[in-house]
Amino acid sequence: MKKNYVKGIKYISLIAVIALAVYFLNRLDVFKNYSSRDIKQFLDSLGLLAPIVYIVLFTFVPLTFFPDSVLAIAGGMAFGLIKGSLLTIIGALCGGTLAFFIARYLGQDVIKRIIKKDISILGKHTQEKGFWAILVLRLIPLVPFDVISYSAGLSEVKYKDFLLATLLGIIPGVMVFSNIGDKSLEIGSFQFYISIALLIILLVVSALFKKKISQRIIGDINKTREENL
Repeated sequence: MKKNYVKGIKYISLIAVIALAVYFLNRLDVFKNYSSRDIKQFLDSLGLLAPIVYIVLFTFVPLTFFPDSVLAIAGGMAFGLIKGSLLTIIGALCGGTLAFFIARYLGQDVIKRIIKKDISILGKHTQEKGFWAILVLRLIPLVPFDVISYSAGLSEVKYKDFLLATLLGIIPGVMVFSNIGDKSLEIGSFQFYISIALLIILLVVSALFKKKISQRIIGDINKTREENL
């Protein structure tokens, strides 16, 4: 009885902390209306603390749905391609982990309140295919990063599979967006145009894969509806 009481208190406390975080991050306009250059200037003003603050910002992105790409570009601008990519990967893993465990321990009702949409069908895909489904979805930057993390948490995918698939899957996108940020300080250079070309290639390939996956998910939704009739 006492154990259940303590467990209940922990869950209630966790929900309260998350609710407060979501409220303040959104109501106080944290992240909102900021460009990559604004974030870069903010990070530059922090000195040695900049890498830590950058990782913390990325960790809390799932509670705000601020575009990860904007933050990744800012990382490239502030830290360069290699260091920016490394810090972005660490931050993305931290943010993905936060979203994963929020979904895993608090359930779909809480997730709906955070992201305002039903992701049960996507969760079904991540559960059936596990590591490979998450890996493929991570390779498609146009599929929202945080939606994948939340849906994985709602499924029975093991955390270690989720983490490894996320790590491997985000590398191409992180490198491209960090490179854009790094080379944006050299507008007009050959390297800048190469970075733009790589971004276009990434987005085109991502759009094609997203369309294919979306069609499959829509097909599953229709199939589920027919089975319920």
